[in-house]
Amino acid sequence: MRTRVTLIFMSILALVFGAALVNPGAAHASTPKPGWYLALGDSLAAGYQPGLGDNKTGGYVGRVAAALNAPLTNLACSGETTSSYLGKTANRCYPGSSQDAAAVAFLDAHAGTAGVITIDVGANDIDSCVPGGQLDLTCVGNGLGTVGTNLPAILATLRQHAPTSRIVVLNYYNPFLAAYLQPSTKTVAILSMPLASVLNTIIGVSSASVGGRTANVAGAFDSNNIWTRTTVPGIGSVPTNVARICSWTWMCVRGDIHANDTGYATLAQAVQQQLG
Repeated sequence: MRTRVTLIFMSILALVFGAALVNPGAAHASTPKPGWYLALGDSLAAGYQPGLGDNKTGGYVGRVAAALNAPLTNLACSGETTSSYLGKTANRCYPGSSQDAAAVAFLDAHAGTAGVITIDVGANDIDSCVPGGQLDLTCVGNGLGTVGTNLPAILATLRQHAPTSRIVVLNYYNPFLAAYLQPSTKTVAILSMPLASVLNTIIGVSSASVGGRTANVAGAFDSNNIWTRTTVPGIGSVPTNVARICSWTWMCVRGDIHANDTGYATLAQAVQQQLG
């Protein structure tokens, strides 16, 4: 199984780095005072929390908007994949259209004015690959390949229509680390770590290819820190990366992957570090 994970890791990296070499990105844009703030992506950008639903002026986006003191337009759609974002598959938020088209329309309407774009998309391409607590490596490999194809195209379109604006792409924390708490699924947590790293590598390379910045959410969550241990009330002593998921998301108490208030504040901080 480890050999198969390694092969998936190497093949996806080859695909992504190859795409980056064929389509070199523009230099990082200057940092003018933003005239607007456009938020794009999935349920994290929509500020979703279980029992409360979306909060498009809350979550991490609301905190970033307050720090920027710029008018916010949030086009994010809960459940968005890179394919539905592009309109390759049905989009529940934009029937007959896509988030991509909505973003282009916004940017064209604000042509000549520099702003800030944040986007998180790609996690939903692989989040369904753990049916019944088991990791489907074929599903993960296919999902990573899809992100590796679609995300560079998504970001290239944003850069084309916003050549002087700042683009910040968020990478992801790893919610499946919560599987560490159960002996029967502990292996899933361990195997999820290199696969999550592949997804985040794809995101980082794609962002750099258009002169964007990557908000290191995975780093803020200590996603690879299995060496130190942290005590979580009601759970006990666990690896730090597991503790962060339990404390900053709803995964360990509700089985829900979304960030809580502390988690969203952490995402916002990661974004703000890239905006200076």
